[in-house]
Amino acid sequence: MKIGFIGVGNMAKAIIKGLLKNNFESTDILVHSAHQSSYGPFAEKNQLIATKSNQELVRNSDIIVIAVKPYVVKTVIDEVRDDLNHHQLVVSLASGISIEDLQTSLDEQQPILRIMPNVNVEIGEGMTAVVANGDLKMEPFQSGVKIFETVGSTMELAEKDFPIFSAIAGSAPAYAYLFIDALSRAGVKHGLTKASATKIAAQMVKGSAEMVLKSDEIPYALIDKVSSPGGTTVAGLLAMEEAGFSPAVVKGIDATVAKEINH
Repeated sequence: MKIGFIGVGNMAKAIIKGLLKNNFESTDILVHSAHQSSYGPFAEKNQLIATKSNQELVRNSDIIVIAVKPYVVKTVIDEVRDDLNHHQLVVSLASGISIEDLQTSLDEQQPILRIMPNVNVEIGEGMTAVVANGDLKMEPFQSGVKIFETVGSTMELAEKDFPIFSAIAGSAPAYAYLFIDALSRAGVKHGLTKASATKIAAQMVKGSAEMVLKSDEIPYALIDKVSSPGGTTVAGLLAMEEAGFSPAVVKGIDATVAKEINH
């Protein structure tokens, strides 16, 4: 199966790197972008197929991933529409461009998958929201979904919920990095090296996330299991809540959703 990327920005590169790390053949990945300097060296380094035009890419791909800025999507579709066939799947990463918007620009029978991945696809631990103009259990939609299951987890989600998904899955990795960095700085304050404290904090967050995913209990029940009566953990939790930890997280998500909706 050949997958072509029109646009090779940070997210497209993260997806491609994730696919390559999970045994996807480099010669099955085609790339093209408006500026050769933005994809040529990347394609050469990773032994991808760099095409001379978007049309050439479409003619030689089974799945076409549109990974350009939202304001460029219609121009790209107008450019390649005549080269598409109904057996090909068009996948869009463009924020704010709905299935209906895409359908208006394409043939009404064209299979379309709209996705919203996060940057963790690069290490095979991504979270990707998916929605389609057809049955996700059927081909060619299943082929598209399987690609993103290769680089993490997928979740079928209504388009109206994409902004909150983007906030929690797309932007919140930065918040997780901030939390890890804050923990490591606290470690430095109490005598650890920054490298040691960061490794401890990152592994703790990774393990805690796995615990939540594998447990049938809600996170707060897991908190209770770590908190002994009158113990150190409770003291720390109360201090963090007094400083506004939970409201700060919610405010961060609120601001991200507002920006996404008004983008």
